[in-house]
Amino acid sequence: MTEWSKSSWRTKPRIQMPDYQDQAELNAVEAQLAKYPPLVFAGEARRLREELGKASRGEAFLLQGGDCAEAFDQFSANSIRDTFKVMLQMAMVLTYGAKVPVVKVGRMAGQFAKPRSAPTETVNGVELPSFRGDIINELAFTPEARKPNPQKMLQAYTQAAATLNLIRAFSTGGYADVHQVHQWTLGFVEGEKAVRYREMANRLSDTLDFIKAAGIDSTRSAALHQVNFYTSHESLLLEYEEALTRVDSTSGKWLAGSGHMIWIGDRTRQPDGAHVEFARGVMNPIGLKCGPSMTTEDLKVLIEKLNPENEAGRLTLIARFGAGKVAEHLPKLIKTVKEMGANVLWTCDPMHGNTVKSASGYKTRPFESVLSEVREFFAVHRDEGTVPGGVHFEMTGQDVTECTGGLYAVSDENLSDRYHTACDPRLNASQSLELAFLVAQELTALRQTPADVASA
Repeated sequence: MTEWSKSSWRTKPRIQMPDYQDQAELNAVEAQLAKYPPLVFAGEARRLREELGKASRGEAFLLQGGDCAEAFDQFSANSIRDTFKVMLQMAMVLTYGAKVPVVKVGRMAGQFAKPRSAPTETVNGVELPSFRGDIINELAFTPEARKPNPQKMLQAYTQAAATLNLIRAFSTGGYADVHQVHQWTLGFVEGEKAVRYREMANRLSDTLDFIKAAGIDSTRSAALHQVNFYTSHESLLLEYEEALTRVDSTSGKWLAGSGHMIWIGDRTRQPDGAHVEFARGVMNPIGLKCGPSMTTEDLKVLIEKLNPENEAGRLTLIARFGAGKVAEHLPKLIKTVKEMGANVLWTCDPMHGNTVKSASGYKTRPFESVLSEVREFFAVHRDEGTVPGGVHFEMTGQDVTECTGGLYAVSDENLSDRYHTACDPRLNASQSLELAFLVAQELTALRQTPADVASA
């Protein structure tokens, strides 16, 4: 394999990236970013890799979720808090179902760039470059707004740094206390429609009451009072990634300082492409999206390139096929991994394969399709005797109406009420928590022995 450097991706074919018109301005921005501190640190990335290694063996479970694409104009402390809050609620429910720790990774503090199905879009006969996320250009349909602007990388860095600062404060300052998180969850199950989740919530209450009665003070126990929370994003804009890449003084390895975990999208996973080239040389945990077009041969080459040392926790395979298609595509990929003896963490992204256009013209995702793909993912792993190690959602803590269905039945007619995403539709807070309860049920069933089933 050829020698790697943080800029060796520049010698490879690049797709889904902008062509900046002013090279001098781009160089100046990259030079400025290169002077800034990294957003994350090598010790954090190593700790995350260890936790993901446990998830690959069934000793932990990965919850990865957050925005489709972070927006500059929707950035606020409240939106960060609300998404963080829902992820804590989901993690508590999943911990109870899986009976193992939940590794919490947000699609936050870096998820600014988005791949697009076409390089341009046409409106009323006018053709302009596609919107590729706030780190690259703007949503407004004008020639100036759609022009790639390298200065936006500096604004993205500032927003990411502020997001991480708040997340770290929430994680360690008492906001994540287990009793407080559970009180939020109880509010969700009080309604008549949530009766099927109330039993699990009540069992959780009994467990926490026992902990309190046993004299365990959550404020003195870090495990009950604080959480480890990590960030992740698709490493799409490689100029930004390279500028924030640093050498770890402890190990001498390179760290992508833009986020704890980075992933390669289904559109940019060409084995000889720029994105794979960049990711193979950094020490961060790497995610790899696996869609219907993933071949077993490509998967084999990608595993060998991205995890040549076969380290546990290094590589997460994120399956995203669409409801009704998991049994067709996933088993052959699992078989390839088994034959290689590869250490990977299998997770399910039930969002990207289930996007449809509603009758009202909005892009949406039916909640039942999302749920169906999760169930199919668990069923295949149950049949294969492998570990379903995590889930990956696009969600928000806001009360949006972007995905149809769920406990409170967002309908096609409701989509226009609070449709705020500039890219893909997200689960709202209620749908996210409902999905966590349903995944917890799958995890509970997975861990039941035949004796458990017989006595139930």
